[in-house]
Amino acid sequence: MTVYRAAMSAELEACLPVELRGPGTTIAPIAAGLSGAGVYRVEAAGHAYVLKVAPPHERRDGWRVRTDILRAAADAGVAPRVVHVDEARHAVVTELVVDRSLVARFVDPAARATAIGAALRRVHALPIPPGATSKDPREFLGEIWAGLAGFPLPAWIGDAVRRALDEAPPPPDRAPVLSHNDVNPSNLIHDGERVLFLDWDAAGPNDPLYDLAAVAVFLDLDDAASALLIAAHDQAPVATALPARFRYLRRVVAALCGALFLHIARAGGHPGASGGETFELAPTLADVHGGLRTRAVSARTPDGQWQYGQALLKASVQRVG
Repeated sequence: MTVYRAAMSAELEACLPVELRGPGTTIAPIAAGLSGAGVYRVEAAGHAYVLKVAPPHERRDGWRVRTDILRAAADAGVAPRVVHVDEARHAVVTELVVDRSLVARFVDPAARATAIGAALRRVHALPIPPGATSKDPREFLGEIWAGLAGFPLPAWIGDAVRRALDEAPPPPDRAPVLSHNDVNPSNLIHDGERVLFLDWDAAGPNDPLYDLAAVAVFLDLDDAASALLIAAHDQAPVATALPARFRYLRRVVAALCGALFLHIARAGGHPGASGGETFELAPTLADVHGGLRTRAVSARTPDGQWQYGQALLKASVQRVG
């Protein structure tokens, strides 16, 4: 990993608190997400941190709202500790938390679901700050789908997306909460004591069942484990049937995230469908998860993103009913 020193390093180092600057400080890029923010690993004074710098087009008021959410989440113990905020440069420094692996800590899927459900309850108890917004998932899916126009895709994917867009949502029966809105495995870690959530850029008001549905999708939870997830979140007995709105959101989340992965794969240079791809031949989430464990699949490559996108969209179809 190339370490930034020279001019760019000086600009990034200026985003750090004074006590973390100096000749022994190193700054290396980690990733750049869909938001365009730059994310860097900082090594200074014998400790590791994460520096996140908003893109130049970022609106100041929107950045402040997200920073307030991150601070509240950190104070509540559901996000890494905030070390420094640079208002002028739209930069935030947080501690780098070593992931002790949820899977290793909670081998049993039921125990894992229970732990995450309880953690999401703490997220959803946070206040919704003034000015916080989020997109309707079906509207967001429509935007992503429109952005895939011209990209060669198997016919069944179009059918899956249109089914999700056309399905009328059951009416909500819960008040909106502060939702993380991006609970995928890369944003979900365990520090040895607590479940923590990373990357709060998408956080905003939403149905609490949205985050729960996202967990159920990405962890490929069956109905029994999903019921435990909801019960832990609600601090209530396990229901005999899953809420209709949860089932609906599970399908929409799978379609939305699948389309997002295909969009990212396209941006990374994937050529799209070559012909002959069918629903039956498409990978399942179990296939992709197995590939991720053996490193035969990487969610950081266009081919891995292509496979992940198909698997998620396949799950949206399989979860009908």
